[in-house]
Amino acid sequence: MAPRGRIIAPSADQLSAVKYNADGLVPAIAQCADTGQVLMMAWMNSESLSLTFAEGRMVYWSRSRQELWRKGDTSGDGQYVREAYYDCDGDTLLFVVEQEGKGACHTGERTCFFQLFGTK
Repeated sequence: MAPRGRIIAPSADQLSAVKYNADGLVPAIAQCADTGQVLMMAWMNSESLSLTFAEGRMVYWSRSRQELWRKGDTSGDGQYVREAYYDCDGDTLLFVVEQEGKGACHTGERTCFFQLFGTK
């Protein structure tokens, strides 16, 4: 059975704390609930944020396609919300998610952050 996300009912004060940029977007980081690994960063607008809270599934805004996208609709690698946070300035969101499938990156990697600067 596929994992199911947590429905979240944020308060009006919490929603008003989110600061969108001039394009009406806020960066959203997805972090793996099991490992703590940062999986990806994508953009959200107010609609995608509301849908994410209502569905318990990550919904992002595609800047290139100018449309909403639900993580996993094409790849099968969905993300399901466990917890949601906003930072001290309200200008970045953090979602702790259950990652379904191979991973978060469109390249097939588990995380989008697999390219190391320098050497280990």
